[in-house]
Amino acid sequence: MNELLTECEKELTPRFMEIEDVAYHNQVKVIEAFSSERVAAMHFSGSTGYGYGDEGRSTLGRVFARAFGAEEGIATPHLLSGTHTLTVALFGVLRPGDEVLCVTGRPYDTLRGVISGKGGGTLEDYGVKFTEIPLLNGWFDLDKIKVKINRNVKMVYVQRSRGYELRDAFSVEEIGELIKFVRELGFLGCVFVDNCYGEFVEKIEPPDVGASVTVGSLIKNPGGGLAPTGGYIVGDKEYINLIGKRLTAPSIGLEVGSFEQGYRTFYEGLFLSPHVVSQAMKTSLLIGLSMSKLGYENFPSIDKMPYDITRAIKFNDEKKMLSFVREIQHASPVDGFADCEPWDMPGYDDPIIMAAGTFVSGASVELSADGPVKPPYIAYFQGGLTYEHGRYALERILAKIA
Repeated sequence: MNELLTECEKELTPRFMEIEDVAYHNQVKVIEAFSSERVAAMHFSGSTGYGYGDEGRSTLGRVFARAFGAEEGIATPHLLSGTHTLTVALFGVLRPGDEVLCVTGRPYDTLRGVISGKGGGTLEDYGVKFTEIPLLNGWFDLDKIKVKINRNVKMVYVQRSRGYELRDAFSVEEIGELIKFVRELGFLGCVFVDNCYGEFVEKIEPPDVGASVTVGSLIKNPGGGLAPTGGYIVGDKEYINLIGKRLTAPSIGLEVGSFEQGYRTFYEGLFLSPHVVSQAMKTSLLIGLSMSKLGYENFPSIDKMPYDITRAIKFNDEKKMLSFVREIQHASPVDGFADCEPWDMPGYDDPIIMAAGTFVSGASVELSADGPVKPPYIAYFQGGLTYEHGRYALERILAKIA
């Protein structure tokens, strides 16, 4: 199988060079954000109590905003996951009677319990209507969007990555086309983008094309494998201020929030993230091409550049899918001896098998894989802090399933 991988690497050389060019562009962007905000060693220090005057916290938010081309930003360990970050941002912006138009079909599993269901403090409990418009052949259904846009719609919601759906992620340019379309229809509200897995994959980010709010997790791309937890929210000042009041309390907003351990890993993780993302992208392409040559359908298609760091591989066979995920675990530096088993994870509709032998628990910017154990048995692969680790894991996988 080493011959197959060598052949694939030669074929992918032009793509790898393109990825390196994007990484360099984004590295410069991040460094200039650090420089513009005058990041210094003092910003790595933590605080206690209320956290008044915590310059590490407030400067980190500004660095994220600048790196993403946004007006304001929040980046904090007090956001516990991607789902929590999305939830805080949604509840910060929306009010009873508002309607959300989700133009990318069903949101990711863990967000569905935030949207609907009685008695748990969901958006539905607070009188917020959430309308889903399925994609049409992998693209926004513009005709249905045109019909559904009305004065009650206060938010257009975009999930950039595929979640557990078998589709391509959206590029920033494609999201920009959607934003232009809804603005031309007269929509003046919030365009909200779940950017998880898409950060630094391209040279531009959703705020660059008019997204009002952009949200993601720090144990994915922008944490660079170092951030131990956290999330970020960047966007228009008016929305970030509202979200800050929901993160803490309406009377205090972003003036408080201490973190005694300090912020060095968050700053350093952001600094490293353009390079780390490039490693994950190269790994994704190598896995995609090699699996394709062996007859496995996978998304995104090998003839185009991915728009996030995830890859969906269809096995049509439960044993092969489980073997793929387990071999990712066995190739991991942490808990590599463990055998993954499907289980009923909180927030998911089906039993999930998940490989995450990671230094940061569950960090999907590190080499990992997961998926619902149901037909057609699709494994969702993501991450890789180093390309070399990804190649090694792939050698082991191919020895098992080829």
